[in-house]
Amino acid sequence: MNGERGVGDAAATLFPFPEGWYFVASQRSLAKEKLLERQWLGRNIVTWSDDDGSVCVADSVCPHMGSALGPTVGGRVRDGCLVCPFHGFTYDITGNCVATPFAPPPRSLTLNVYDTRVIQGLIFGWWSDTGRPPQWDLPDAPPAEDDWCDLEIRTVRFPGHVQEIAENSVDLAHLRYVHGYNNVQPVGTTTVEGSYLLARFDFTRRRPIAGFIDSVYRISAAAHVYGLGYSFVDVQEHSIGMDLRLWVLATPVDGTLVDLSLASQIREIRRPKRLIVGLGFLPPRWRTRIMNRLVVSAQMQDVQQDVVIWQRRQHRPNPRLSRADGDIGRYRRYCRQFYPQDRASEDG
Repeated sequence: MNGERGVGDAAATLFPFPEGWYFVASQRSLAKEKLLERQWLGRNIVTWSDDDGSVCVADSVCPHMGSALGPTVGGRVRDGCLVCPFHGFTYDITGNCVATPFAPPPRSLTLNVYDTRVIQGLIFGWWSDTGRPPQWDLPDAPPAEDDWCDLEIRTVRFPGHVQEIAENSVDLAHLRYVHGYNNVQPVGTTTVEGSYLLARFDFTRRRPIAGFIDSVYRISAAAHVYGLGYSFVDVQEHSIGMDLRLWVLATPVDGTLVDLSLASQIREIRRPKRLIVGLGFLPPRWRTRIMNRLVVSAQMQDVQQDVVIWQRRQHRPNPRLSRADGDIGRYRRYCRQFYPQDRASEDG
């Protein structure tokens, strides 16, 4: 383990790669680069799409003679297929070898590919420690409406564990104490149905505008959690009349580091209920884009406050909870299904 992580060695007691769907990249970045390589759940992977836009996520290892397949070593995409830089073996998005330069392609030669889903331009891959097929599906993309701005995506990398990050969905006390939210109240009870967890809560937040004007926001949020790598938060801000979609995507990198990506979009603010300081003179579409950037920047400030804690946190399998801790116990029980040792004990 990384010695600098010190007391925050959560991976010492938590299996580093819980089963589930994890963010890989955005279609926007894939369209720009054509072939992406990533370190993802302890493996080196590549991602590309064919001419029809179907996406493949695969291990960056050519099954022919073991060459890496990423662009940094000369891998490339040609006619929607991945071409190995070592001997020119060519693979389609199903992982099958479809061509070689000098002989017919061996029928048994296949890349190790991952099940994928694309939601709102975000690419996800399924990972299982035992190679199990997907045990649940991710939700359908929100309705395709043209009055939502483009996604704004920000990513930060730090030592941590995805379970500790997703726990924020039910840890309402920390919203008050760490981030200074006011009047934080759960709405109903946290519900769990298999791999799906739903937590709803209301709060108010005071934010300075231009460094001297305080603006108060009244917010209702519903966190839809599908495993430990995918959270979708549906947000309504009542004082302006603003609808927000926020994806909170935690992805293990190598067993110690985690990439946390926030993807945000706002519905076009055409008739705000109150003045938006500094933005009221702008056309609605521009106003919405700028507001989206401000919102995701504010969310990243919250994340940075959490990172200070996450990267030094000791995992407590049996925390001594108080009445103010809400549904953390229920969340911990929900998490057990994603770990191989807990599944084995339940099966036994």
